[in-house]
Amino acid sequence: MSRQRQWKTKGAAVLAAAAMVLVTGCGSDKESSDDKVSGEATGTDGVTVEAAELTQVKFVLDWTPNTNHTGLYVAIAKGYFEAAGIEVEILPYSSTSADTLVSTGQADFGVSAEDNVLFARSTGAEVVSVFAVLQHWVTAIGVAADRDDIQSPKDLDGLTYAGFGLPGEAERVAQIIRNDGGAGDIEIVTLGTSAYEAVYSGDADMAEPFMTWEGIEAELRGTPMKFFPYADYGFPDCYNVVITANPSWLESNADTAKAFLGALQQGYEYAAANPEESGQILIDANPGVFSEEELVTKSQAELSANYLLDANGKAGTQTAEQWSGYGSFLYEQGLLSDGEGNPLAAEPDWSTYFTSDYLPS
Repeated sequence: MSRQRQWKTKGAAVLAAAAMVLVTGCGSDKESSDDKVSGEATGTDGVTVEAAELTQVKFVLDWTPNTNHTGLYVAIAKGYFEAAGIEVEILPYSSTSADTLVSTGQADFGVSAEDNVLFARSTGAEVVSVFAVLQHWVTAIGVAADRDDIQSPKDLDGLTYAGFGLPGEAERVAQIIRNDGGAGDIEIVTLGTSAYEAVYSGDADMAEPFMTWEGIEAELRGTPMKFFPYADYGFPDCYNVVITANPSWLESNADTAKAFLGALQQGYEYAAANPEESGQILIDANPGVFSEEELVTKSQAELSANYLLDANGKAGTQTAEQWSGYGSFLYEQGLLSDGEGNPLAAEPDWSTYFTSDYLPS
């Protein structure tokens, strides 16, 4: 879904109003701003307690609310932020990217994607990944399910790919075709969210939908798709959706960052264990956004079962090994540029593109 982003929920015209959640406890002892308020809040035990100082955190979405965001809304509904002493302001999606808002200090955390971070940080943007929402690729090469002439990626040679015009997408598809024994020669059209409709109608042969959103949506509307997951054809895995922050802000607000991410981790782990309830929490928190609740329910079930947790059952974790796989591919393709627009002269240290310092150990 992220073009729910990246990769996103399409067709939702209603943007969620900025949501404010008051919570209990103490603020960070390393705050560099005056964003604190006083008041009362209800803890997870249902008891109203005094909140002397609440530390505010601004969180920006990458698109209208969708199942990539469920853990955030669960953490709000279950009082995990309350217990952590955080007041969350959710900034709705705008035409300015979440990474830009985070890099320029207009938001403290934002929803992004590994490849967004790879491109942005290479140019010198002040952004680093702090939490992996999705542990694996959820996008895949998708074609109409009734295309019997397309049995694997090599059959896509000479056909039309409908994409978003994003850096790296065409090279990724071509490499997967080559990995399957094809030449990797494809026609490319840039259609944005209309790419999926083009595949449904037969005006294009392939796109890269989120299997857990557009894939389910296509099935529900009677135009099912079949998918070629990247990893099945030897392509490096990727954290398809991540949470980013500004490294300078993190340094000055370490306690707040740890409190926020600890609560967020609880939210996503609860969503993984309780998909039906968590999907309903997302729906209830965003009235009018979802015209088809079954899409949310099915999407959340798939994400919870296969994408939210690492091999140890934890949410949010990241490794340099996984970052280096896709990062190295983009570097070797000459797709990563510095702030002057020149291809990077040396391969970066991929461990600097993310940090685990603010997640619970």
